[in-house]
Amino acid sequence: MSNEPTTSTARGSFRAGAIDIAPVLLGIIPFGLVAGVAVVEAGLGLPEALGFSSLVFAGAAQIAAVDLVGGGAPAWVAILTAAVINLRMAMYSASLGTYLTREPVGRRVIATYLLTDQAYALSIARFRDTTRPAVVHWWYYVGAGFVLWASWQAVNVLGVVVGDAVPDAVPLGFAIPLVFLCLLVPTITDRPSVVAAVVGAGVAVLADPLPANLGMPLATLAGVGTGYLVHLRRRRS
Repeated sequence: MSNEPTTSTARGSFRAGAIDIAPVLLGIIPFGLVAGVAVVEAGLGLPEALGFSSLVFAGAAQIAAVDLVGGGAPAWVAILTAAVINLRMAMYSASLGTYLTREPVGRRVIATYLLTDQAYALSIARFRDTTRPAVVHWWYYVGAGFVLWASWQAVNVLGVVVGDAVPDAVPLGFAIPLVFLCLLVPTITDRPSVVAAVVGAGVAVLADPLPANLGMPLATLAGVGTGYLVHLRRRRS
């Protein structure tokens, strides 16, 4: 019998999402610091940092946009770059739509704003896990997403405040890939997911030199497409 608190209510589901996202925050801290420091290095201040972190709310896209704006690039270039980096969110939305499609428009807009790699990976894994108590999907997702959002804002501000005080010897950037690895590993449970991970990783490495971070969406499409083909082949056999 599970010792987990009741999750069949809105409050219980929100609390469960907030609790489950907590371990991920350990990786978000250095990631957010990097984003805050990037604002300082780009010659921007705290208002700009809060603007980017609250409007964009996407780590890699946010850092790329800040670098471009700080380097004098036109606003449309920064916006286009952030959009390209975040193309994977369209696939996340399609996957989550299975569980949230019946929610009112207002709730779906909130879910869209809070969509991140971490909130998606955690929520979709929980929704599919039949060995754990069921949760109210939207409230669980928002519980995880809101805690992540609030933590991201706070750590971004901290990164701006400390700025260059963080020693170069501290490998903050190394925490970024570790965050995604921690999210990826638990989802690799069968042959299609293994193939998708291997192909996606290979394409990401090979396509890394491409401009505008195009390697990321290409790797995503290659991994998902290959994994889906393997899944279809398994079903037919």
